[in-house]
Amino acid sequence: MIYFDNSATTKADPEVVSTYDQVSEKIWGNPSSLHQFGEEAFNLLEQSRKQIANLLGASQSEILFTSGGTEGDNWVLKGTAIEKRQFGNHLITTAVEHPAIHNSMEQLKQLGFEVTYLPVDKHGRISIDDLKAAIRPTTILVSVMAVNNEIGTIQPLKDVAEVLKDYPKIHFHIDAVQGIGKGIQDMIMNDRVDFVTFSGHKFHAPRGIGFIYARRGRKIAPLLTGGGQERNLRSGTENLPAIAAMAKALRLLLTDEKQKVAREAEIKQRIFDHVKQFPLVTTFSEDNDGFAPHILCFAIQGVRGETIVHAFEEQGIYISTTSACSSKKHLASSTLTAMNVPESISTSAIRISLDDHNTLAEADQFNKVFDQLYDKFKLLSA
Repeated sequence: MIYFDNSATTKADPEVVSTYDQVSEKIWGNPSSLHQFGEEAFNLLEQSRKQIANLLGASQSEILFTSGGTEGDNWVLKGTAIEKRQFGNHLITTAVEHPAIHNSMEQLKQLGFEVTYLPVDKHGRISIDDLKAAIRPTTILVSVMAVNNEIGTIQPLKDVAEVLKDYPKIHFHIDAVQGIGKGIQDMIMNDRVDFVTFSGHKFHAPRGIGFIYARRGRKIAPLLTGGGQERNLRSGTENLPAIAAMAKALRLLLTDEKQKVAREAEIKQRIFDHVKQFPLVTTFSEDNDGFAPHILCFAIQGVRGETIVHAFEEQGIYISTTSACSSKKHLASSTLTAMNVPESISTSAIRISLDDHNTLAEADQFNKVFDQLYDKFKLLSA
């Protein structure tokens, strides 16, 4: 089996699973309890928080645990809207965000907030001039994803941060779910960034766990209220086994990060160089520094994306259409639509997404299978 769908989810690392199991078995107290079992749990909770903070160059108090990327995105957007509603009602994001951002913005619009969606160019990238023009006196938040989950575009995060230095009261949020461990941490953890969303299952941690970075001094309203956990900002008993496992996963991910990123880029390049030679193939993820090393998106004209996915699945190779969240709905890629790609092509798009466990041998096998299937795809296209 060759698994090339890592942007949808990654396999939990065996060491991470071991940590999860050990904590579940041995440290099962509630971190909020006063007795010894509770104190042991609380200490491990804070050790995990400190480890994550150290790995990201943040302060321990700036890490807040969530159930994953969707909750984190919802929390930052809605928490900012609630906290800063007396100062303004305008939010800015891009036309190519994950549904967790887009649908939250649409919900806020129904509550009276105004949203500007920045357009993108043919590479799925926003214009800084468009951002400057969109900012109003009532703007309270700018939210931009680090890496596009469908085609891998890296947004100009440092340029956005530079613009927002002149607007210190505007919250700057980055959805880094696809960006962690991909060699762009200096862009994500910029001094002007206020909030960052992370999801554990994208880097070999269990599902259902994540965290946000919330810069010290920035206020955000709770999304979940209750018992007052996470400094009274995110109530609910902490999922300690998953939190400890996620801290382990992040440490493993960032160990030898440069070498891992280089290997992923080499694998992506080998497949890209091969498939771009075929007449029916249209590529969307270029091979330059403006794209992440692990995501490759292309279309085979005239063949539905799900048809391509199942054809490779029959050969033991697992890929996806452009987004796992919309793949079963048979929807055209929202990113490609925003890029003005015709629907006849965007519905043919598929995504290969790599991680540090993939190999060049797998890339060669993919290319071999691609050659075998291409003749069948040509008949379908005709």
